[in-house]
Amino acid sequence: MRHSTGIRDTRPGRTGGTRDRAHDEAFVRAVYDKHGVFLLRVTTGLLLGDSHQAQDLVQEAVLRAWQNAEILDPEAEGIRPWLLTVVRNLVIDGYRARQARPPETIDTALNTMPGPERMEPALTRKIVREALADLTLQHREILVHVEFLDQSVAHTAKTLGIPKGTVKSRTHLALRALRAALAERGYTP
Repeated sequence: MRHSTGIRDTRPGRTGGTRDRAHDEAFVRAVYDKHGVFLLRVTTGLLLGDSHQAQDLVQEAVLRAWQNAEILDPEAEGIRPWLLTVVRNLVIDGYRARQARPPETIDTALNTMPGPERMEPALTRKIVREALADLTLQHREILVHVEFLDQSVAHTAKTLGIPKGTVKSRTHLALRALRAALAERGYTP
């Protein structure tokens, strides 16, 4: 039996540790088809544009959904908030792990340095990314939904599971914090 929450009753005949490969493949495909693009956009925004890390986290979230395939329904809308919570927790866990160990050093600066004709937009992107990194995860998350994904207040509230008023106040505070972070860097939009 399927419920609109994305959680369904455990089906008989699927106990004892045996898995149906065709069902598993169909489940994973359905999750990716229905939610993959959205999850990747949100995760990339939370990670300040790191699309490779975002792909890894989305894959991990889908793996966790597959591990709970007995109770999750990939076609129901209720699975999306569950997946967003998993992705958000993975982002937080990654952030905490990076804070707990020394930063890695790699020579990527030369690979990503643009030519003179692209210097101004590249500098602007760099300044904005640095300013976004100064924001709290809640502020970055709300800006991703409202500004980057261009979602309505109502849709954002439903997706994040928070009241509309909270979305409005967090958006206001996040934009104010972003403006202050940009001003600290000498950038005034």
